[in-house]
Amino acid sequence: MNRYPIWKYLVIAITLVIAGLYTLPNFFGEAPAVQVSSLKAMAKIDAGTVSRVQEALKAAGITAEDVVLEGNSVRARLDSPDNQLKAKDAIQKALIPDAADPSYIVALNLVSRSPAWLRSVHAMPMYLGLDLRGGVHFMLQVDMQAALTKRADSLTGDLRLALREKSLRYEDLMREGTSIQMRLPDAATAEAVGRLVQDQFADLQTRSEPDGAKIKLAASIKPEAVRRVQEQALKQNITTLHNRINELGVSEPVIQQQGLDRIVVQLPGVQDTAKAKDILGRTATLEMRLVDESAEARAAELAGGLVPFSSEKFMERNGRPIILKKQVVLTGESLTDAQPGFDSQSQQPKVDLTVDAKGGRIMRDVSRENLKKRMAIVLFEKGKGEVLTAPVIQGELGNRFQISGSMTTVEANDLALLLRAGSLAAPMDIIEERTIGPSLGAENIAKGFNSVTWGFVVIVAFMALYYTLFGLISGLALAVNLLMLVAVLSMLQATLTLPGMAAMALALGMAIDSNVLINERVREELRNGVAPQAAIHAGYDRAWATILDSNITTLIAGLALLVFGSGPVRGFAVVHCIGILTSMFSAVFFSRGLVNLWYGRQKKLKTVSIGTVWRPGADAQP
Repeated sequence: MNRYPIWKYLVIAITLVIAGLYTLPNFFGEAPAVQVSSLKAMAKIDAGTVSRVQEALKAAGITAEDVVLEGNSVRARLDSPDNQLKAKDAIQKALIPDAADPSYIVALNLVSRSPAWLRSVHAMPMYLGLDLRGGVHFMLQVDMQAALTKRADSLTGDLRLALREKSLRYEDLMREGTSIQMRLPDAATAEAVGRLVQDQFADLQTRSEPDGAKIKLAASIKPEAVRRVQEQALKQNITTLHNRINELGVSEPVIQQQGLDRIVVQLPGVQDTAKAKDILGRTATLEMRLVDESAEARAAELAGGLVPFSSEKFMERNGRPIILKKQVVLTGESLTDAQPGFDSQSQQPKVDLTVDAKGGRIMRDVSRENLKKRMAIVLFEKGKGEVLTAPVIQGELGNRFQISGSMTTVEANDLALLLRAGSLAAPMDIIEERTIGPSLGAENIAKGFNSVTWGFVVIVAFMALYYTLFGLISGLALAVNLLMLVAVLSMLQATLTLPGMAAMALALGMAIDSNVLINERVREELRNGVAPQAAIHAGYDRAWATILDSNITTLIAGLALLVFGSGPVRGFAVVHCIGILTSMFSAVFFSRGLVNLWYGRQKKLKTVSIGTVWRPGADAQP
């Protein structure tokens, strides 16, 4: 009756082993480290970078515990904070000879002390949130009006080009705020322009009115298009911030939308507010310029002579100088898309660029007038320009063209990503700034750990006193629940915050509730005179329906918090929902396995250790 088949005990054993394995990294703590990541799209992070870091540390007489390549960064793990600071200085000198033009970010960080065999099975500790680890918090306000103005400017240029192509005359066309104002010669032209806008510009709506002998036509952005522009601006800014912050290697940054026009950015582990602001303000833009092919320019390239007044000197990726004209043909403002690919002829990696209508017209005119001349594509980052490629114009260009050259596939992907989301769709202002020190984070960890520990100890002590052996089994089930909860959070690489620790303490109280229901059901059966084995069986079976109902309703509430909440509320909801699921396994499946293992093999069971069982009439006087 109360016996588990072998496969159920195997499931329990395997679950405990896996849970223990993935919980273990959280006990090793963190070690000070120096992290090297790329600041420029063309700066490589590879095995060669690892060798340069190792050589720099060796030259400085610093012994690193480990230097590894992880993702797009190199991490050197040190044994003390003093060596961490020395290592940072040594690596900066080796990798950044010119402090005014850095190609790498060398930042202080913390990494897990987990041994290599745990990392080999991807057993990693949970991330700690801002309130536990310290760091910086920003609240950013997105200028939605600027996003609408930028969209209106683009539509104005496209509309002007469309009117010229259709040979529709207009006396005046300009942007006023977020609308486009036109003065047209007659009603027929106004009607034709209205049809053109309706056919080709779905985001615009028109309104006309007489203006003396002329017709004044106003084209404004539709309300639904306004909402779409604002939503896209917010999403692009969030994507851009993700791309920039990921290059610093901040562990689990929090970048979330708050309201209709605000973004919350939390960077755990970052204490330098100025550096964080610098990262948030990073951008990458393109400029296209013609190569100066005059004799003076050639002499400046080859012999280092004076650069012509109307030109500027840049460096190509191979380190050679190149002289470009100051006049900018096209900027990244006209760029609408950038996708990596492969050249059909050379099979070399490339980046396909798409520009808007205005940019396409400029490229057609310039390329037609400068056939067989070179045009350079310059990438600007941190105010410094680098020539990606300077090909010869072989034919008339249009809205689509490509960047190709000595790029790897990874570089082409990185460059396309940086160009797509390298600039913000709308400017942002920091309206709230907060720094949390690591000492406060350590204090929060200690308080949260103590609350969970003491809550667990008191619950187990009470259950052992009140339900004796069944109480001890319930305590073991509670320990397994906590073990599984931490393991699942570690597997998911979730970020643990103070609200998450509060949810963990709450999960312990809710998990023990299931065992209380089971134990009281068993007691009820014993009071009714049922045999001990039958009482255990009936107690678990009858309590299961109640446990399932109560947990499902609580899980629904947790999912509602997860879907509709934000920030700390979502962190609480994640731990809460996972705790409910693990408690159903530990309180029912695991505890019943222990009870069956202890009592199930006894054929003539007379009593069970479940505390005092009060029977009706037990206190009646004879």
